[in-house]
Amino acid sequence: LHSLAFIFNSLFCFCLQVTQGTNQIVMNCADIDIITASFAPDGGEEINATGFNYQNEDEKVTLSFPSALQKGSGTLKIDFVGELNDKMKGFYRSKYATPSGEIRHAAVTQFEATDARRAFPCWDEPAIKATFDITLIIPKDRVALSNMNVIDRKPYPEDDSLVEVKFATTPIMSTYLVAFVIGEYDFVESQSSDGVTVRVYTPLGKAEQGKFALEVATKTLPFYKDYFNVPYPLPKIDLIAIADFAAGAMENWGLVTYRETALLIDPRNSCASSRQWVALVVGHELAHQWFGNLVTMEWWTHLWLNEGFASWIEYLCVDHCFPEYDIWTQFVSADYTRALDLDALDNSHPIEVNVGHPSEVDEIFDAISYSKGASVIRMLHNYIGDEDFRKGMNTYLLKFQHKNASTEDLWDCLEQASGKPIAAVMSSWTKQMGFPIIVVDQEQQGDDRALKISQKKFCASGPHSGEECPTWMVPISICTSEDPSCSKMNVLMEHPEINITIPSLSPNKWVKLNPGTVGFYRIQYSSAMLDSFLPGIRDLTLLPVDRLGLQNDLFSLSRAGMISTIEVLKVMEAFVNEPNYTVWSDLSCNLGVLSSLLSHTDFHDDIQEFIIDLFTPIGLKLGWDSKPGEGHLDALLRGLVLGKLGKAGHKATLEEARRRFKEHVEGKQILSADLRSPVYLTVLKHGDSSVLDTMLKLHKQADMQEEKNRIERVLGAISAPELIQRVLNFALSDEVRPQDTVSVIGGVAGSSKQGRKAAWKFVKDNWEELHNRYQGGFLISRLIKLTVDGFAIDKMATEVKSFFESHPAPAAERTVQQCCENILLNAAWLKRDADDIHQYLLQRKVPPV
Repeated sequence: LHSLAFIFNSLFCFCLQVTQGTNQIVMNCADIDIITASFAPDGGEEINATGFNYQNEDEKVTLSFPSALQKGSGTLKIDFVGELNDKMKGFYRSKYATPSGEIRHAAVTQFEATDARRAFPCWDEPAIKATFDITLIIPKDRVALSNMNVIDRKPYPEDDSLVEVKFATTPIMSTYLVAFVIGEYDFVESQSSDGVTVRVYTPLGKAEQGKFALEVATKTLPFYKDYFNVPYPLPKIDLIAIADFAAGAMENWGLVTYRETALLIDPRNSCASSRQWVALVVGHELAHQWFGNLVTMEWWTHLWLNEGFASWIEYLCVDHCFPEYDIWTQFVSADYTRALDLDALDNSHPIEVNVGHPSEVDEIFDAISYSKGASVIRMLHNYIGDEDFRKGMNTYLLKFQHKNASTEDLWDCLEQASGKPIAAVMSSWTKQMGFPIIVVDQEQQGDDRALKISQKKFCASGPHSGEECPTWMVPISICTSEDPSCSKMNVLMEHPEINITIPSLSPNKWVKLNPGTVGFYRIQYSSAMLDSFLPGIRDLTLLPVDRLGLQNDLFSLSRAGMISTIEVLKVMEAFVNEPNYTVWSDLSCNLGVLSSLLSHTDFHDDIQEFIIDLFTPIGLKLGWDSKPGEGHLDALLRGLVLGKLGKAGHKATLEEARRRFKEHVEGKQILSADLRSPVYLTVLKHGDSSVLDTMLKLHKQADMQEEKNRIERVLGAISAPELIQRVLNFALSDEVRPQDTVSVIGGVAGSSKQGRKAAWKFVKDNWEELHNRYQGGFLISRLIKLTVDGFAIDKMATEVKSFFESHPAPAAERTVQQCCENILLNAAWLKRDADDIHQYLLQRKVPPV
């Protein structure tokens, strides 16, 4: 790799077994020029290939030989050149600045799902496993890393500015997990209690920022070893921060790559939510070292197994490392409700999807594979119990280690361990799209309580109508006010309707389904049952996760037109004594959706007043400065509440934010990391061009990617049309890393009605550049979703649809359909409820006579 020029040349040798005579070899290959290729049978004469026929559309090459290759083993040798591209996939270059400000490039890899073929011709499918011996020839002042440990480093005979670095042989593994990185890095190192060398590689001069991730990783490896009862199989693991990186992180075996913001923590400048994010991402990627790397899915149809499982167990791991995060309650708000929202759409998809072309693989890296996958595994774990679950997992990993497995293989192992009908229950959740709404009514019969429970498919557009209504095998647990934290009864609901009797329960006690909000379904209670919960919300006798679940179900029922939005607003007002961060976070999110919807009306200000009224008491209680003895969740809650009040225009919050911002900028009193987002957001939302100038200056001066991202995410809050335009132009400038452009544009679209229009126009005007930049990857889907999801006028759905018909984006086809569906749902919601909401908000202001 010559001084990181933008071309690399390479020699690859494959040890092959020819199973039947052939004069052609077909391999995956993309953006690669083969110079020569030859096949040497063991102990025989070398045969040179005479033709290379590239099928670019299918990303394949056919090597033709003058005579048939005979059965038996031999070596295929290919000499080729490729380019270090700028697309953040395959073998690509990543731009960074040295501490002195000089711009340089690193060469890094990102092969999942189908991009190893951009670095070397290969059979690029997860089930075709091999061992890899990697040698890199690199400038001698650079660091070279790969999956395995270095076994030899020596001067390169032909050029004394280069060295040859040789790595140990890998275990048998899939191509998408191969990795190599060449660049300039510092590192911190430790050893896990089970003897694995762990290193975190950081940009030069920032080794200190790798310490938090190092601590998490060294605690996590033994946790997984113990949980799976299978040791980590490699001698070392490296975690490395990459400047330009499309995903959050990638689990390459033994060399895990991360965005800087998913790995680096600065004790002074990182906020609580960043620490939590790093802990979760490290937990996720290290889980893949077993689940995905040691045992790999057979084909991309089973991607959800990898991602859903890792997305569930990352929470188990963080809960083990940081019990004070109350992370399982946060799971419900971050993953579970997000998956329910997406899966209620007609354009959702089953967890298991048939996948053909590479562009179809990119499409399924979405909230169904990750968040719904994680949610149904959490439900399954709860249904089986931890002990049998671990037993089944251990059997699965030992049986299929170094091999490939399918979803059914996992069910078999868990079924053996638990004796429960796992395959039958789970296939109703993975093979069909959507989930049920459970409708509950009750009747007191003497001393007993009789429940009537039915299920039907829940649709975002209202109750499922149609002949064929799917059903699910639903594990249902029930608790009562006698002990809200404990299931009194567990049943498996296999039919559309069931009746259950709870013995000796007096009429003044409430009954609740799904304690812990673990089952993947929504619930609609009769109004009498719902009313009985309200005191439990006010006096906090209902658990936080159940308070959250109730409110979230009601909100989605109102969006689907099954109840009036006013019912939800009334319930929201019962949360006046709420102390829990995650419950507030979910409330805040739903009020944000409602506020965005009502930005299409002339009474948007009234919902801001509602938000201010709801959040003021908790805001006063928390104040601006942390108090002795406060922890992680208090910091998160303060940031959330102040941001909400500031954005809504709460006068005292706005004044204090401006005062603190001024002191921060002048260097008199630097804002704590946890207060920066809410303060930046508040001053921008109600700010002018000089505030924007100051923010852009802070962005330029920021040394840490986390701070740059923090600013990028809130810039869109600015209100004046010409300033919105400036922010959009900034998004595509060199000041913003390619992967972060999406969050700047998304921030504009999500902040106001004007922002939404401007962002959509900007995306259309710059479509070619944006599409080129993210070619096919999931960032293009994210960009589209963030830009258009908030519209609420029927004709916008038509406009979006026709734009993408004439500007195809294959990797985002399903996203476009989902967005159009969301726009129509928003429009219907507005037509249905806008007047009633307006009346309700007005009469709240009228003083009682």
